[in-house]
Amino acid sequence: MTRFDEPLRKVLDPKTATRLESVLGITTVGGLLRHYPRRYAERGELAGFEELQPGEHVTVVGEVSRLMRRTLRNRPGTWLEVELADGRGNKIYLSFFGRASRAAEQRLKPGARGMFAGKATLFGRGRSRRWQFAHPEYVLFDETDTTAEEFAGAPVPIYPAGQDLTSWAIRKAVGVVLDTLGPIEDPLPEHVRRRHRLAGLAEALEGVHRPRDHDEIARARHRLKFDEAFQLQAVLLMRRRAAAASPAVPRPRRPGGLLDRFDAALPFELTEGQRKVGEEIAADLARDHPMHRLLQGEVGAGKTVVALRAMLQTVDAGGQAALLAPTEVLAQQHHRSIVEMLGDLAAGGLLAGEGGGAGVTLLTGSMGAAARRTALLDAASGAAGIVIGTHALLEERVKFADLGLVVVDEQHRFGVEQRDALRAKAGDRRPHVLVMTATPIPRTVAMTVFGDLEVSTLAQLPSGRAPISTHVVPAVERPRYLERTWERIREEVALGRQAYVVCPRIGDAEGDEGDLPALAPDQDADREADQETDQEIEAERPARRPPLAVLDVAPMLAEGPLAGLRIGVLHGRLAPEEKDAVMNAFTRGEIDVLVATTVIEVGVNVPNASVMVIMDADRFGVSQLHQLRGRVGRGRLPGLCLLVTEAPSGTAARARLDAVASTVDGFELSRIDLEQRREGDVLGAAQSGRRSSLKLLQLLRDENVIQAARQEAAALLEEDPELSRYPALRAEIDALVADERAEYLEKT
Repeated sequence: MTRFDEPLRKVLDPKTATRLESVLGITTVGGLLRHYPRRYAERGELAGFEELQPGEHVTVVGEVSRLMRRTLRNRPGTWLEVELADGRGNKIYLSFFGRASRAAEQRLKPGARGMFAGKATLFGRGRSRRWQFAHPEYVLFDETDTTAEEFAGAPVPIYPAGQDLTSWAIRKAVGVVLDTLGPIEDPLPEHVRRRHRLAGLAEALEGVHRPRDHDEIARARHRLKFDEAFQLQAVLLMRRRAAAASPAVPRPRRPGGLLDRFDAALPFELTEGQRKVGEEIAADLARDHPMHRLLQGEVGAGKTVVALRAMLQTVDAGGQAALLAPTEVLAQQHHRSIVEMLGDLAAGGLLAGEGGGAGVTLLTGSMGAAARRTALLDAASGAAGIVIGTHALLEERVKFADLGLVVVDEQHRFGVEQRDALRAKAGDRRPHVLVMTATPIPRTVAMTVFGDLEVSTLAQLPSGRAPISTHVVPAVERPRYLERTWERIREEVALGRQAYVVCPRIGDAEGDEGDLPALAPDQDADREADQETDQEIEAERPARRPPLAVLDVAPMLAEGPLAGLRIGVLHGRLAPEEKDAVMNAFTRGEIDVLVATTVIEVGVNVPNASVMVIMDADRFGVSQLHQLRGRVGRGRLPGLCLLVTEAPSGTAARARLDAVASTVDGFELSRIDLEQRREGDVLGAAQSGRRSSLKLLQLLRDENVIQAARQEAAALLEEDPELSRYPALRAEIDALVADERAEYLEKT
């Protein structure tokens, strides 16, 4: 009998086992059984065309509606185009060339139904755009052993597949494994299964892979979702317990110290949210185990002030604070704003906090040798109570006298190893850690992804912040709207205000700090019969233009609609001193319009900037658009954000932009963003949903499952912290965090 941990090479034929490993990375019986169907199809319900994504290898179920012979453009001969319908008005076109076209013409008669696997590509523009598969693999229902099931109406599983590995090949392999699978111990305790009326594991695996009806699928998926939620929450709760057991130096608030003097000199009132979160952080810092807190808040909610007050409390208690920023522009902005907020308190004494000031030092990779030596000495001696920097802080030669607090801004922009390298500079005792993000996170997502952290939220904006209005500018459909965009900038500049124009690309090269890579669609077809087929398909495909670039847009504006205005350029390939000079000039009002990449996405604070134009806005994510928009409306001037796009109305891209334009509620937008991107690998460093350790669980749709699983996991760990009485469950959890995930969890 087959075991869960048995290698697939011992169960399946070598060719299938090799393909499963090379295409999907699956090597064991358990791994294959955890590769769940993406959806289910039936003979009378030909669905799935609406789920296609460009460049994705997919399997669809459809019916041949017509065949068309077409003439090749660049050489004599013809090729076959097959129209495939899903029964609901959606169509896909299949392309066959050479000998494959003659074979397809014989088999794919109108009315033939089956499963078709290939790489989805989009052809054409506007309303003529259509989906196409080049040389797909296919199996017709009357040519396979599933015919009886189809006519009986049993659901047919459609699996996530890939090149050279079809859904039906995976289905056959799963069937072999299920037929030989021996008894398996259910890792979920019986009392938990009974309380929540959950199916057993063996029953659930059979039901998800070989269901008789949709009720069986629902019951199986519910059990398997609960497994994912339960194991994930158990891991996060175990991490929280381990963190609480680690020692840390308490940093209690000192009456009459720097923090009290700072609060007394503040020219504005803290919001109620800032005061509440500040009290939570102050209490954490006073404890003898390390704080692990996530501070999330709307763009402009005042997170920097909250973090600065925590840093001052640490300095008052004899420690140092390090603020890690992802870019030099942001690090320099933080340094300027913190020094400005502190005023006289920024001047350090012999040792920061001992009767002197906080002592604020900036450390970046672009600093000259003399300035760098001074900054390193200030950090190592303790003269600098607050050290602000980029990745330069992580270098081995950077030492601290007594690192008590690590603040990580825009934590998602740093790798695990980078965050761990800074934390390790505190020596044997762990520092307190505060991570900040301006990308709001829905409650259940925060509970799951950051389940080992205390979460503080700033939803209230400081008084005096002006509203921001956002509008979509359809450049192709309404050219006059684009003309009006540049007129609006001229009107704002005439009133003494400033503007940003954001582009997704620099110019000739990509991959620079803070820049968004081009998101051009995939232009290759993987399974064409020969090189001539490649050429023919490329001849049929109209190319999408590259993303707009700063180095092209800036001169176009200077010579055209914004002629006469003072235009500056900012991007990641500029030398650090150039970036700083440009940003300083814009802050002083010496530049009217700043044409930039996403280096201005976070932290940049110019209250006089009232307009932002985002070019090719459909090439940015929802959360990124919200972040960028937060650069305007930062003072008392109303903010205006214009999203310029060529995406046609009715497309998913336009719907995404319309959602951003409809609300400034970052939490609502984060839900939209998450629904589109999926959750990413919440137990690892992956940011893409396709590598997620969550196979079935969806954080927004399964909130009740997650909350129930967390309660059960907490109760079980309270009773048995090491899960010694539940060896099968402990083995599942150990497997979940094995290898690179174990390292990730330890470091985070």
